[in-house]
Amino acid sequence: MSEAAGVWARIAAQSFGGPAGQIALMHRVLVDEKRWISEERFLHALNYCMLLPGPEAQQLATYIGWLMHGTRGGLLAGGLFILPGFLALGILSVLYATYQDTTALNALFFGLKAAVLVIVLDAVRRIGSRTLKHPVLWGVAGAAFVALFFFNFPFPLVIVLAGLFGYLGSRVQPEVFKNAGGHGPAKSGPAETEALITAQTAPHVTPSWGRAGRVLGVGLLTWFGPLLLVGAALGWSSVYWKQAAFFSQMAVVTFGGAYAVLAYVAQQAVDVYGWLRPGEMLNGLGLAETTPGPLIQVVQYVGFLGAYRMPEGLSPLAGGLLASVVATWATYVPCFLWIFLGAPYIERLRGNQALSGALTAITAAVVGVILNLSLWFALHTLFGRVEERFWGPVRLEVPVWSTVNWAAVVLAVVAGLALFRFKLGTLPTLALTTVLGAAWVLLQR
Repeated sequence: MSEAAGVWARIAAQSFGGPAGQIALMHRVLVDEKRWISEERFLHALNYCMLLPGPEAQQLATYIGWLMHGTRGGLLAGGLFILPGFLALGILSVLYATYQDTTALNALFFGLKAAVLVIVLDAVRRIGSRTLKHPVLWGVAGAAFVALFFFNFPFPLVIVLAGLFGYLGSRVQPEVFKNAGGHGPAKSGPAETEALITAQTAPHVTPSWGRAGRVLGVGLLTWFGPLLLVGAALGWSSVYWKQAAFFSQMAVVTFGGAYAVLAYVAQQAVDVYGWLRPGEMLNGLGLAETTPGPLIQVVQYVGFLGAYRMPEGLSPLAGGLLASVVATWATYVPCFLWIFLGAPYIERLRGNQALSGALTAITAAVVGVILNLSLWFALHTLFGRVEERFWGPVRLEVPVWSTVNWAAVVLAVVAGLALFRFKLGTLPTLALTTVLGAAWVLLQR
């Protein structure tokens, strides 16, 4: 357990680059270096985590920690995965809220937004290349994009329909939906690695109704108990309870990782609750990209700014910090619950064709979801004004072309060349466009 704590702390400190980089890091350390888990079991756990709402990399860490050391191991691995990003983004949120009106900070964020736009487009490319291996899956991705972008379908409905389509489709044409999630066929791990975790060496992997009832009861109490106390103490109409309810709902219905979640969070936080201004979601994603841990940690920034501006009886700083904890708690506690409750059954279902088919279709739909998000980001980054138009059931966001920001367009092209042509990586690309954008803004003063 002490050796595992050191390894999980090392993984957490190096977990930059979004879920793809974080998963690759865990694979290298846990499968190749330590040989604590076989590759087949690693991919099976990853496929389950991709099926869940919430950050797949953090849930994968929790799953593997649970496999190795039970509940204590899952709490250790998942908690350490969150901690560095929580501390870093908390500090950055305070600095942003305090100094956001200064010329220097605005200059830094101008270039950051262009890079974030390209990073999201890169996520579409990476996930699409791994997932869309058949014309049917391209159709699923296209249908998800059309449903969201043109018809404003509820995000959870798109995911549920995709999962149902994959579940049923895998029974009719299993070859279309094989290799769930596009991670390729699993390689058999060494026999001694697979033997480390069995029903005899790790009895917690065996499911039972009694255990499930206990986990569900404790999990729900841990999830909602502190949030209900916040609501009772500060009021059921306060921003803190609204955030507790909203982020708890988000934890249940938002599938597909951080990039997919952000479209839903941005729309609600900006248009419904007024916690953020339109461009600020991009700023938050840029901050989350530069800190270790899950990108969904951006919800901490959203919660902080919403309460900082509407502290309702507390000081702005105290209100923002409390909301940071509320948003983080409501987002991540359900992730632990999903793993501790479902993992024993998923271990029993290793190799199940229908589950893999549902996952493959959901992952294909997520490509369309992220494409929708990237277009939303592009419209609000490259144009000063965007108008909503309706033609019957069709809803379309149309840019006002006279408000195009040519400097932002140039920076986005630079970011694209850096990321796609010269393979600079996420952090160097962010640094490059941030410096260029800051220089441009400061030269205009």
